Formats: sequence, structure tokens, C-alpha cells
Amino acid sequence: MNAIVALCHFCELHGPRTLFCTEVLHSPLPQGAGNGDSPGQSEQAEDEEGGIQMSSRIRSHSPAEGASADSSSPGPKKSDMCEGCRSLAAGHPGYVSHDTETSIKYVSHQHPNHPQLFSIVRQACVRSLSCEVCPGREGPIFFGDEQHGFVFSHTFFIKDSLARGFQRWYSIITIMMDRIYLINSWPFLLVKIRGIIDELQGKALKVFEAEQYGCPQRAQRMNTAFTPFLHQRNGNAARSLTSLTNDDNLWACLHTSFAWLLKACGSRLTEKLLEGAPTEDTLVQMEKLADLKEESEGWDGSEGEEEKPSAQPDVVEGRELTKCPTDTSLMSDCSSWNVASRRLSIFRSLRHMRQVLGASAFRMLAWHVLMGNQVIWKARDADLVQSAFDILRTMLPVGCVRIIPYSDRYEEAYRCNFLGLSPHVHIPPHILSSVGPTILNKIEAALTNQNLSVDVVDQCLVCLKEEWMNKVKVLFKFTKVDSRPKEDTQKLLSILGAAEEDNVKLLKFWMTGLSKTYKSHLMSTVRSPTSSESRN
Repeated sequence: MNAIVALCHFCELHGPRTLFCTEVLHSPLPQGAGNGDSPGQSEQAEDEEGGIQMSSRIRSHSPAEGASADSSSPGPKKSDMCEGCRSLAAGHPGYVSHDTETSIKYVSHQHPNHPQLFSIVRQACVRSLSCEVCPGREGPIFFGDEQHGFVFSHTFFIKDSLARGFQRWYSIITIMMDRIYLINSWPFLLVKIRGIIDELQGKALKVFEAEQYGCPQRAQRMNTAFTPFLHQRNGNAARSLTSLTNDDNLWACLHTSFAWLLKACGSRLTEKLLEGAPTEDTLVQMEKLADLKEESEGWDGSEGEEEKPSAQPDVVEGRELTKCPTDTSLMSDCSSWNVASRRLSIFRSLRHMRQVLGASAFRMLAWHVLMGNQVIWKARDADLVQSAFDILRTMLPVGCVRIIPYSDRYEEAYRCNFLGLSPHVHIPPHILSSVGPTILNKIEAALTNQNLSVDVVDQCLVCLKEEWMNKVKVLFKFTKVDSRPKEDTQKLLSILGAAEEDNVKLLKFWMTGLSKTYKSHLMSTVRSPTSSESRN
């Protein structure tokens, strides 16, 4: 993840200061970093955690040779820093961890070496400890802009027996330029950063309680109420975080935590580049969301109307989209399957369903699903029925799916092609058998091939659906838009490899799943002959 994680502190003498930051380097280390190991420098054992080689190896992050640190470093001058503003000791070169999986380096130091990055981190630090604070001054907040980056900031207090109010103010900030990615990472960052904060506060609390037990500061301050506060602390206003937590390895631990946070946050989300026009499933889903939005706005706008109780079970899609061309039903009684299936609460994939039901029963079930016949599943376990329908619906275009997951009475086929019923419901028995369409044979071939994983089978199913939806589009334009004669249609079906009766029925059923966008586009093309002439 291209981001910077930093620990900031509000110093009572110098204001907001950056204490420690970890950044990601995709390119070679800065000048002087690649050869900073001295021959006599020891390398301790390296621990590997989550693909990151957490190394105690120290790499130099000093400026270019021939220039002094004070003159070229973007950080504040030593005269403007106290013990509370400083993390690493003077001359400490910082920490480096190597990601053995991606060859990325995670580098930690007090300030970024690059002047522009230093300015961005500095501004985020100031804002996180001044104006951009959540109510109560402790908790997470989001701010930023395109120019200076976007920031996830979590402010918190650390106990200190010598500080004003017995506590000091800190923040952990995550800075990156991708606003959407950072917002999507909010829940993950909140949990992990909160864990780091809890650990710091727990260590500091133990030190605070020990100091208060040995020398209570509250009573001492009350006895010296008229002494100036800063003067009576005898110069102890600035205390380092290592002193407050009594942890000499604090910065090495923070480096490990920040490096892991950057790697884990970058690995949990991936971006997919979609090329080409959207699929019919995508168009249908967008149309459904638009229709639901319009319906909800209509319900919100209607006042004084009483909500009428629905006499029919709700369809999963929220409404009826299309009419099923057939009312043939297939009853799949759960009690007829073998004992092993009763021990399974849900179906995990098409291959798992085929193993449970058996090859013959699954083929009959899949045939009716592909042909648009109504599939009725009777069982006492509603979750089992829902899982079965969730798996079976993947064989159909989104526009052809209408589900009533569980009902106490039979529903007609025009309302749903997937119907879940309780065992006592009586239904009209309609049983069909056939050799099956071509796509079913290909699906079975993929399911029986044990060399293919479940994910590969899913991708095969997507490709098969797209292949046959393209045939549906050609047939729709040929018959509904161009109005070709029946003889030409038969020739087209032969060319498409779908001349068999089962294939023709499948194409006609899948035609009901075409998106409104595609249909209106074809109709508008027919209505505007001038545009077609200009293209010719």
C-alpha cells in the first residue's frame, strides 16, 4: 500500500511534532541507504512475519555525502527539539524491513527524507493534533484533500505523572493519496491501530501507577499551588515515549507493527480492471437497482396511505421482472435424497450439489433450471433451500432468476422459477425428462473434471453463460427486430449450433433475461433508418 504511517505527539514546549514514521519504498533505497552496513556491524537473527523479513539490520538514511545532517535534513533543528519530540537517538540511522514476497522495503525513521513527503506528514501531524479532532479529543477521524493527501487519524492520551493533567496527547496517522482506498480500509485500520494504542496505553499506565505510588504528584502540586507550573517541574516537562512506557525496544516494535499494517492493509483489497462492454447480468442488476430506487422514492412520497398486507410471498428480486414461458414444474423432495445429504446444512458449489444429489438427479434438476421450468424444493430447513437456490441461480442469467425462497403454499410458475416449500404443502406434479441442451453437457463436463478447481468451474460457467447469451442476442435481433421468416431462423439456429429442440427452448427462455437497455438500443436503431444509412 502506497501510504505512510506516523506517530505524532503534541509537545507542551514545541507544539505538534512527528515522532516516528514508516514508509514504503518500491524503488532502491535512497542514496547512502544501500551501502550503509559497516563491516563490523552485527546482524541479529531475522524473524519472518507475514512475508515481511523483520530485520534488526540498520540501514543508513543520512543525506548525500559531503553535506551535514543539520543543513540538508528536512526535519526540525536540534535546538527546536526536546526529549518529548525525539524518538531515535542522534545518529541512529533507522530501521528497514524487506518483504520477501514483493521485494518492497519498509523504512522507518523520525521524519521522511524527501522534502515533499516531510511537508505532507508535517501538515497532517499539525492538523491531527489541532483542528482535525473528533469530539472528546480521542478517537478516529478522516480529513485531507487531493493536494496534500488524505489522512486517517486516531488521537489518544498517554498517562504521565509529570504532565499537565497527568497525560500527554498523541496520534497515529495513515496518509495516502487514494481517498476511496483509505475510506474502504477504515474498519481494518481502526481495529489494528486501536490495538497498537491499547498496548502503548497499557505500558504507560503501569509506569504511571508505579510513579504515583512512590511519589504522588497530585498532593505535591496542591502544596505548591502558587509555584509556576513549568518551573516547579524542574525541567521534566519533556519525557520521551520510551520513558513513559519503560520500553527500550519501543521504536523497533513500532516499526514492526507499522510495516505489518502497511503490508496487510495493502493485501486485503485488490482492484480489478474491467475491459469491454458490461455484461447482460451487470446491465440487469443496474436496472433492478434503479427500479428499486424509484419504488422506494415513490413509497416515501406517498402520505396517508396504509400499508396493505401482501397476500403473496415476497419474491427475492423485490418484484416480478418477466413471465416464465412455461408452467412445467419439477418437485425436488428433500426427503428422497440419501442420508448423507441430510447431514449437510448448506450446498457450497455446483460440484458439491452434484456429489450430494448424484449425477442422474443433478442432470435432471439442471435441465429444468436451464429450460426455465419451475424448480420446487420441499424441505423443513429453509437455509438448505436458500443455499440450493443460491447455487442453482448461477447457471442462469440474472434477468431469468425469480426466487420465492420459502412459502407455505404453492405459487404459480409465472411468479417464480425457484420455489421453496414446507413439506406439508401439496403441489401439482409435473415431471419432464429430456436429453438436455448443449450447455448442460458442457456444464457436466466441467463438474466431472476433477482437475478443475471450484473457482475454475465458476469461471467456466460465466463463459458458457456469456456464450449462450450472445446467441440469444443474435436470435432476438433476427426474429424480433428484423422479423426474418421461419426458414431463415432455422438456418441461423443451425449456424449457432442450437437447432435441437431443447436448445431452442433454452434460447427462448433466456431471451426473457435480456436487459431493457439492450432491447431499447436495438429498437432505437430500427426506428432511425437515417443513422443506419449513414453507417452504410
